[in-house]
Amino acid sequence: MTFDDELAFADEVGRHFARQNGLPPITGRVAGWLLICDPPQQSIAELSEALRASRSAVSGAVSALEEWSWVQRSRAAGERMDRVSLHPAIWLRMTDKSTEYASLRALARHGLAVLGDAPAARRARLLETAAFADFLLERMPALAAEWRAHRDVLRASGELPGDPGARPS
Repeated sequence: MTFDDELAFADEVGRHFARQNGLPPITGRVAGWLLICDPPQQSIAELSEALRASRSAVSGAVSALEEWSWVQRSRAAGERMDRVSLHPAIWLRMTDKSTEYASLRALARHGLAVLGDAPAARRARLLETAAFADFLLERMPALAAEWRAHRDVLRASGELPGDPGARPS
């Protein structure tokens, strides 16, 4: 794979993030680069140079990804700069959004209280939103456990490499 192919992949991830999440493409480009770069820990300067983007744009993207727990920063003893890498438990973190789902449920229930005795047709969207949030709150812990077990099987078979540097999830 050439550098241009790698950069094209990062750009593709950037477009995906923009389409799916309404985010600036640089956010997805940083995530895409962190999925394939070597070494897996990169400084802001290295990310900026690789992605041919300004340091401020990369720094903003890293901050957004850090807020969503997609990335983590680390600093080796004696280093004066942070290194950024994908969070080792990123895929489990995507299933662990109970606060977000509970917040969505609370908003839906508040909306239902605001509507009071409004006709069922008017309340239907909020009822479905609350039911969906309840469903996610109930199912996500089991889904996370299923993923852990599946990942362990894949690691045991050699299909996925072990991740000795990762914190236990």
